[in-house]
Amino acid sequence: MAAKSSPEIADDELEPLTDETARQAQRVVAAYAEDADECRMLLSMLGIGPN
Repeated sequence: MAAKSSPEIADDELEPLTDETARQAQRVVAAYAEDADECRMLLSMLGIGPN
């Protein structure tokens, strides 16, 4: 079976996260991270790390 390719999304089509959505995502990442270093790395990769 051939893999389906996802459509490309242009940067100007993306909307910024609301503060509440970012906080919820931070909580999920923190809950599943192995340790504080991994949590910081994942939050940074997602662009939702502390400012």
